[in-house]
Amino acid sequence: MIDSYIKAGKIVSKIRTDASKMIKEGCLVLDLVEYVESEILKQDAEIAFPCNVSINEVAAHYTSPANDKTVIHAGDLVKLDLGAMVNGCIADSAVTVMAEGNIDERFTQDQINENQELIEASAAGLEAAIATVRAGVELNKIGAAVHEAISDFDFNPIFNLMGHSLEQYNLHAGISVPNYDNNDTFKLDEGQAVAIEPFATTGIGHVNDAPGHYIYSYMANKPFRMKSTQKVLTYIQNNNQYVPFSGRWITDKFGERRGGIALKQLSDAMAIYPYAPLKEKQGCFVSQKEHTLIVEKEGCTVTTL
Repeated sequence: MIDSYIKAGKIVSKIRTDASKMIKEGCLVLDLVEYVESEILKQDAEIAFPCNVSINEVAAHYTSPANDKTVIHAGDLVKLDLGAMVNGCIADSAVTVMAEGNIDERFTQDQINENQELIEASAAGLEAAIATVRAGVELNKIGAAVHEAISDFDFNPIFNLMGHSLEQYNLHAGISVPNYDNNDTFKLDEGQAVAIEPFATTGIGHVNDAPGHYIYSYMANKPFRMKSTQKVLTYIQNNNQYVPFSGRWITDKFGERRGGIALKQLSDAMAIYPYAPLKEKQGCFVSQKEHTLIVEKEGCTVTTL
């Protein structure tokens, strides 16, 4: 199983590097997410979750709907978060890129400098966390290391976003890895797979739900009178029962009208769970850096370098 984690990590690392080069002025978010997802499939891997492309004050959980016209602008702080599975073993990684191009009056030089420091802060938080991880380490110690590193830049971590343990076909396997000392004394075990993802912000460090739902998870099998809705649920059960999926995948398969109606009915009935994009509470910019690692006796192996 370790070999599958390593293979998935190599796939994610290569695609993350290549996709990051696309983050520049004029790039459509839809083109970016479709590139990432198609490249994962070309590697004979499975998509662990829809590619997230979250811009500026949006911290996470944005992926393009069908026909998305969202464009990346020069100077934008773009979080690229992707995941692949090999034999159900997941690699989850994220990077923040400041979009290249001719930066207009939206950003002053001071803001550009601050954006760059935000990128460095989340990266420093991740490095500090990785240096802390070993079998027997308490989760709050990892969080304290992240918080201290980000605070050195005079920024805050996002306190209500966390990393997570990984298991076969299970993206969020029950253990949450904090970005601050939350007094959780649970100890990591040798051989556990975890994704650690510090977020840094100029704001107070909390996110709220933003409008819209673009990512979903299967919850339960329920009966529906509309045959088309039941057909969509059956499709989700057969194809996306264990990991999150994109509403775009459903509307591409069943059409925007029928797929959109089904997603709403399934969400209302709690047959699927809709995830809202997460936006920094004060509207301040956010950066993110994430790696997947395997806990070892005296350290860890990072699979997504």
